[in-house]
Amino acid sequence: MSGPLVPGGIGEHTSCLLVKLGQVVFRLAEDRLHELGLRVRHYSVLQALADNGPMSQLSLGAYLRIDPATMVSSLDDLETLGLAARARDPEDRRRYVVDLSDAGRKTLRKANALLADLDQYALSDLPQRSHDSLHKLLAKMNEGAVLPGEFDRMRDQAGSTKMSSASSPSPR
Repeated sequence: MSGPLVPGGIGEHTSCLLVKLGQVVFRLAEDRLHELGLRVRHYSVLQALADNGPMSQLSLGAYLRIDPATMVSSLDDLETLGLAARARDPEDRRRYVVDLSDAGRKTLRKANALLADLDQYALSDLPQRSHDSLHKLLAKMNEGAVLPGEFDRMRDQAGSTKMSSASSPSPR
């Protein structure tokens, strides 16, 4: 099928374009990373550890805005693959500290190469000079107040809804 991915008047809304194009790029990233036995969430954890060094499991989840259950699952996967390791924090034995393994660093280099290739492929319909411009605009949105703030608000709201429904008696 040919034609625009987001047709007609729908494509006049930047938000609709971002949603659909983001879905496609996410699936492509998942496919590429699958070659390494990874998913996007695994890549994010590996890159965060490379950027920051060893981190507590809780701090890592907060940094990536990943809920604790998903973080535990992701770390279980990465440990099984031998890409990261959790150890008790010597300063606070109740906490775990997570770090990259040598295999994790090697896999991360491969993942970054795959994602760099994906960037070029996904943007291949645009002139090369537009690639940096688009990246800068998206980075500005990522670092701005609006969308990160909305993400946190929605997550907090969802968390309080779960908590209130868990503490409410069930209807009969």
